[in-house]
Amino acid sequence: MGLRDALAGVFSFLGSGSQKEERIAQYVIREHHRGRSLAEILEDHYVTNRLSPDQVRRLLERHDVIHAVGEDTIAAMR
Repeated sequence: MGLRDALAGVFSFLGSGSQKEERIAQYVIREHHRGRSLAEILEDHYVTNRLSPDQVRRLLERHDVIHAVGEDTIAAMR
């Protein structure tokens, strides 16, 4: 096992998590544009079954989510 393989294994969680978080961010934005509140979306089983509380906090810090949902709604949820 080379150094490259060892590092790839250690940091493999970064790639899969970011794709999952990207899909959830798109879901949150899409559902918000459909008229659902952020609180309702974050309590949705689709979100709660896929993201930890830390990942939800990171999701709420994403610029695309903040822009789509609004800073005031994000601030209230934090």
